[in-house]
Amino acid sequence: MIQVIFGAKGDGKTKKILDKANDSTQTAKGSIVFIADDGQYMFGLKRNIRFIDASSFHIDGPKMFYGFLCGIAAQDFDLEYIYIDGFLKIVHHSLDTLEEMFKDMEAFAKRSGIKIVLSVNGDSVPEYLKSYIQ
Repeated sequence: MIQVIFGAKGDGKTKKILDKANDSTQTAKGSIVFIADDGQYMFGLKRNIRFIDASSFHIDGPKMFYGFLCGIAAQDFDLEYIYIDGFLKIVHHSLDTLEEMFKDMEAFAKRSGIKIVLSVNGDSVPEYLKSYIQ
């Protein structure tokens, strides 16, 4: 399952995704990972959530990010949730070019049983993304 929190800059997407991640600790039976484009919000998470600052991995595109997600899942078979804040800042591509990546991530989420929640900054929603928005 993939879920997208979409909105313009300043709409409170980061607060929503932080709250979702922290709330999931109440019901999660597996591990929780929170990925951000910097370390700014690390201290806003409960301590049993693994925080990853993606900027230290020099991700430069959608394929590299997809491999990054697969690597995280490969090292933790109990992984249940992945939260990704600042998604477009991490993949360094425009939203209009990422339809195939979302299809790949959806297939990955189904295969692995991992729930992926992303915050995406934008003004207009591409057609392919509408089904993922909560």
